[in-house]
Amino acid sequence: MKEFSLKYGCNPNQKPARIFMANGADLPVEILNGRPGYINFLDAFNSWQLVKEIKENTGMVAATSFKHVSPTSAAVGKPLSAALKKSCFVDDIEGLDDSPLACAYARARGTDRMSSFGDWIALSDECDEVTANIIKREVSDGIIAPGYTPKAFEILKSKRKGGFNIVQIDRDYVPEEIERKQVFGVTFEQGRNNFKIDRSLLSNIVTRNKELPEDKAVDLIISLITLKYTQSNSVCFAADGQAIGVGAGQQSRIHCTRLAAQKADLWHLRQHEKVLSLQFAEGVGRPEMNNIIDIYLSEDCEDVLKDGAWQSCFKVRPEPFTKEEQRAYLNTISGVSLGSDAFFPFSDNIERAYRSGVTYVAEPGGSVRDDLVIEAADSHNMVMAFTGMRLFHH
Repeated sequence: MKEFSLKYGCNPNQKPARIFMANGADLPVEILNGRPGYINFLDAFNSWQLVKEIKENTGMVAATSFKHVSPTSAAVGKPLSAALKKSCFVDDIEGLDDSPLACAYARARGTDRMSSFGDWIALSDECDEVTANIIKREVSDGIIAPGYTPKAFEILKSKRKGGFNIVQIDRDYVPEEIERKQVFGVTFEQGRNNFKIDRSLLSNIVTRNKELPEDKAVDLIISLITLKYTQSNSVCFAADGQAIGVGAGQQSRIHCTRLAAQKADLWHLRQHEKVLSLQFAEGVGRPEMNNIIDIYLSEDCEDVLKDGAWQSCFKVRPEPFTKEEQRAYLNTISGVSLGSDAFFPFSDNIERAYRSGVTYVAEPGGSVRDDLVIEAADSHNMVMAFTGMRLFHH
């Protein structure tokens, strides 16, 4: 297929629209079902690069959940704990423990479910039946993968009344070294960002504490590759083989850190017994459950706990999860990893990250205040590596 006509571009008024290869070659994708749109393909090509690179640099299968050209999370195929399964709404998925790919997507989708609502999915490997069964019941726009088992394809094809977007990518496709795009009629040209993110990138540890366990190095690699395909400025928290908080597209780095930290905190809090033991009212679906949990953990908790409201949400009115209780629980968290797509200009980022359990940090370095940032990291016995490489993505 040389080109594919799109219904419209970013917005309905932007017509005509298509994707094609400027050199006249065949497209590296096959549309197996549905009719993906302009933004769908932006998500598809960015998300595929992300999972492909994670797989190449960790050796583990990977999945990501994308919305508006940034990942809500990315994960490798590590088994989920009982608490995480329940938090991600996959504790009833048969065969989950036997499918690393399904574990990866369960993690990616379950990290930030509000942002993942209506996501685009990318898988590093052939989609299997278990993974398809998770996707089947979620609100999603489409998927890109290098292949699909016959059963998985039939399950996915049944979504959205047969209109679910299913794209197959040539796993061996290598793009040209020079990439171009137009803005306001002006053509931009640059070399592709082929920078390799692997364990060797974390060798320049600048803090007193230089003990970087291998599993934490994997978390930092996942964080940095996630940032490589996240709209900048961006910061990414990671733990247990997955991104747990992505702060994307903020003009100020401290705002990136605060946003990512807030999402990481929610990921931890959702696994607390108070949340896992919530008894939802009959008829409350998964999207509604997620919204209720989000409100329950927020300053607006009375919106779901007050008389006249809780009855439509819960079978039994739960006790409030106070801010003091939440803070006490979060204070027990440590070992979280943090990546930044550019240097930290001030130590306030380190101080905020510490309150969300960060112990391991990777950032480019190069700020005039690097000494203050290192000093702040040392004060909390963190391990911080300077990568020397910025990862802006626009």
